[in-house]
This record gives sequence, structure tokens and C-alpha cells, in this order.
Amino acid sequence: MPKAVQTFRSRPATISASAAAGSGGARPSSSNNGKESGAGGGSGGGSKSLGPLFNKELGQHILKNPLVVDSIIEKAGLKSTDSVLEVGPGTGNVTVKILPKCRKLTVVEMDPRLAAELSKRVQGTPEQKRLEIVVGDFLKVTLPYFDVVISNTPYQISAALTFKLLQHRPLWRCAILMFQREFALRLVAKPGDPMYCRLSANVQLLAKVDHVMKVGKNNFRPPPQVESSVVRIEPRQPPPPIDFNEWDGLLRLAFSRKNKTIGAIFKTQSTLDLLEHNYKTVCALKDKDVPMDFNVKDEVGRVLAEVGMAENRASKMDNDDFMRLLSAFNDAGFRFV
Repeated sequence: MPKAVQTFRSRPATISASAAAGSGGARPSSSNNGKESGAGGGSGGGSKSLGPLFNKELGQHILKNPLVVDSIIEKAGLKSTDSVLEVGPGTGNVTVKILPKCRKLTVVEMDPRLAAELSKRVQGTPEQKRLEIVVGDFLKVTLPYFDVVISNTPYQISAALTFKLLQHRPLWRCAILMFQREFALRLVAKPGDPMYCRLSANVQLLAKVDHVMKVGKNNFRPPPQVESSVVRIEPRQPPPPIDFNEWDGLLRLAFSRKNKTIGAIFKTQSTLDLLEHNYKTVCALKDKDVPMDFNVKDEVGRVLAEVGMAENRASKMDNDDFMRLLSAFNDAGFRFV
């Protein structure tokens, strides 16, 4: 468990420090691997303060295009009654545009220097009481209730951030997230697309995902080495009635070689050993004897023949296909975790 660290408070905004165990690596904020949503274009005073504040070793880059910021806010569809979560606010380029449009804004920022800069930036404004700044590692903090989440996402934690949000309860209305372009394209990829993968199927099981816009390198100062994209994510409500760990266990096998047939993947000895072990474990838990004539290879072949998917390939299967396959194996007593 992370250790608690000193709580930092200032007059303009509440800043609660959350435990962040030192990892020794670059901080998980929107500055990592390519960009930082900073004070950006605005007053000359704000620009002058950015020089010593940002650390080049962390790859911090400022989102400088106000049109991109405005488009992000517009796509969020904020309501005056909304509680909003922002991840990686930097010094507040996006933050100050969110505040007038919501009831409450909680931001999670890893770097205390940037948190202090943001606190100064809202000092004396009518919105200062609506802002809470949590200083800590997003993956370790306890998230508050929120309706909408906006993030200039740290690229190195893109997947972990996405699934932490999707597992959060109660469910939220939508997320507007900036990702590295390649990651964003994987999120929205469909069966048959070159980018379609286990990540695509997993996220699309839990949410509707749309590509909102491309954000080129020149929208940041200094320009990062990678292109970016913004996606909109809306959780499926209610969530699908499925054991996600079971689902992901199946997909882990299917996408291990996504262009091989399902039949070929399920004939490998490692897969058969896993399924046999899990089958016998389920029997033991249910106090049920394993049939004397049980043969895992024959039984797996029977299941695949029953659903007619032995010749299917994960790269071309949609989530309905995977649901049918998972249901057939579960009905036959097989588990994937």
C-alpha cells in the first residue's frame, strides 16, 4: 500500500496529497511520453512561469492550441450540475476552461510543482472553490464520484488508466481522453482492421468508443515525437452480464496468435494443459468426479465443432462471436481463470 504523504493546502484550492510510493521512473502525469497540458497560450505572465517549471527529462510538452482545448471541452458535453475528473492537468490550460461549466472539478496531478502552479492560477477567481487538487499517482488514488472525465493521458499508463476508469463505480457518463495515436486507433479498431487486438475487444465489451479528432505534434510546445488522438468513451449501462476475468482469459488465448485459427490455438499442448487443469479444479470445487473417459483434446474439439468456430480467427471475430465461444466452453465445464 502507498504511504501517506503530507497534505498540501492553499487558500485558492483544496489540495489533498495522496500516497505515491516512489517508483523511480517518470511521473505518471500528462507530461510523460510526449505531452503536458500546461498553462499554454494566455497571458505573458503565464508563459514566463513555464520555463523553469517543466522538466525536459520527463518529456513535458505544453498543449498550446486553444482550439484543441475548446474542442475537447465541447465534446465532453458538460452540464452545470456535473462533477468532473481531470487527470494530468499540468498548470491548468484545460482546467480553467472546465471550471466555469461544472459544479465541481477534481484534478489528479503527480507533480507537486504543477499542482502549486495550478492552485496559483485559480486564486481569486469565482471558480476557485469548485476545484480540488489531488497530488498523487492516478493509479493509486481513490477516485471520487464523477460524471465526466477528461484526460491528457500519460501515454505509459494509457491501458491501466482506461481500465481503472471502466471498472470505477458508480459508472460515469463519458470520458474524453487524449492518447498516443496508435493506442487510440487500437481502441476503436473493428474486426478485420490491422490494429484490431485484445485491447479493442476488451474495451468495446465495456464501452462505446469513438475517435474524436487527431492532434498533431505542432499543437504542443515543444513538439513531441508521436502523434496524438482524442477519443470519447461511454460505458455500457448496464454493464454486460459477464465475468470479465473469464472473458479476458479467453481473449488472451485467442489473440496470442490472432491470425491463427481458433482450432489450431486450442490444440496446442499448453492450452490443453491449462483447460484440463481448470476443468479438474472446477470439478473439485463442485465436489464432482471427473468422468473416467474424460479426454481434454476430444472435449475441446467437440465444443469447437458445436459452435462451428474451429476455422475462425480472432482477428476477424467480433464480441458476439467471443461471447458464444465463451458460453460454449463454460457450459462444458471449462474455465479460463
